[in-house]
Amino acid sequence: MAIGGRAGESFTEINVTPLTDVFLVLLVIMILIAPLVNTTVLKVDPPSASQNQTKKPEEEKNKIDVYVSAAGVVKVNNNAVNPPDSFTIQQAIHAEQMKAGKDDLPLNLSSDADALQKYVVSVMDAASGAGIKRMRVLPLTKN
Repeated sequence: MAIGGRAGESFTEINVTPLTDVFLVLLVIMILIAPLVNTTVLKVDPPSASQNQTKKPEEEKNKIDVYVSAAGVVKVNNNAVNPPDSFTIQQAIHAEQMKAGKDDLPLNLSSDADALQKYVVSVMDAASGAGIKRMRVLPLTKN
């Protein structure tokens, strides 16, 4: 590789050594940081057969059913919530908790396949604000 050259001659060779050094340093950094990254943020325990068989009849009737339609109508135990925002949904969930006399009610969330995601997320946000600890997202229903 000649550094000097005739006048007007262009430099066409690329030195890849610094580029290789940068890639190796990035690889070492990734190897050192990878074990520190916690990828298990959401822990989901799959249901077992024994849990489904030990349900109490009392627990099955004390629940909150929330349905989100494709038209944007949110129903809490078949009572429409208007407007369907997080605050009014949270109030409706809290009213159902007060009617049942306990805060530890499971919430079943189902929606149409064409329902907007913002309404489903509003229900989840309202459930979190109302202190719901157990929420089931049921399979989507088709119109």
